[in-house]
Amino acid sequence: MGTLRTGDPFICGEYSGKVKSLLDDRGKPVKEAVPSMPVKVLGFTGLPNAGDELLVMDSERSAKTLSEERLLAKRTDKLTVPKRATLESLLEAAGGKKVLRIVLKCDAQGSLEALVGALKQIESKKIDLELIHSAVGPISESDILLASASNAVVVGFNVKVENMAVSAAKSEGVQVKLYSIIYELLDQIKEAMAGLLEPEHRETIIGHAEVKQVFDLSKGIVAGCLVTNGRIARSARARVLRKRQPVYDGGISTLRRFQDDVKEVRSGLECGIRLGDFSEYQVGDVIECYQLEAFAQKL
Repeated sequence: MGTLRTGDPFICGEYSGKVKSLLDDRGKPVKEAVPSMPVKVLGFTGLPNAGDELLVMDSERSAKTLSEERLLAKRTDKLTVPKRATLESLLEAAGGKKVLRIVLKCDAQGSLEALVGALKQIESKKIDLELIHSAVGPISESDILLASASNAVVVGFNVKVENMAVSAAKSEGVQVKLYSIIYELLDQIKEAMAGLLEPEHRETIIGHAEVKQVFDLSKGIVAGCLVTNGRIARSARARVLRKRQPVYDGGISTLRRFQDDVKEVRSGLECGIRLGDFSEYQVGDVIECYQLEAFAQKL
């Protein structure tokens, strides 16, 4: 949209320029180009990409400044090392793709066959082990590039890493793990696979309290309760049950015994409870207090 004229300063992609001349579809010079008119623009300081938008700027200075900012951002992006998978990060991962990809290099054909066979025998219905590539010989630059493209970890058994591969691994952000003991290699692969699984959360009910009265205080609505069994803990979570149906679930923001803030209140004692921003307590509601424990899943 708009009109492009000879002499206009512009920015296109990362490159600025000034329109030196405009040529129409017959190669003849024109003074301006209106919408939907195809023209050839002379005056670029660099070669833009197809699809880059050409914008006319207020001045050559503003066009040059914007060009420098875009070129700097592009260089910075190229220098940023991409974050690749590591065995340690996989051990800590929660979520993501449920697959572990590895590139395997060994010192001899016998070792390679034994390890490939052992890896294929690792059974799991929750995690896939994908062997991207396996071969005999030192870890090469091509192994690193393959791992980079596949987001895989390079695993070596009794092999060295070539100099070019060391540089490539650093620039590509690929982790290389070297082993000389088979069972150690297999154990860490199993641990990495298990690390991809999200931990299981198990709920443990620790106590109940019945709402006896509702108070409208300056800090918010508070439920006056009697702990009927177990205990109500300030650090735990709780839900409001009304006729055995949950109507709210959240953290305990206030737990008071008379005028004092307390960490917990045990069975048979009265207390004031406020859950998050919930304010619709009713007499007879039951506040169920529970704790969540995370357990690492097994393959």
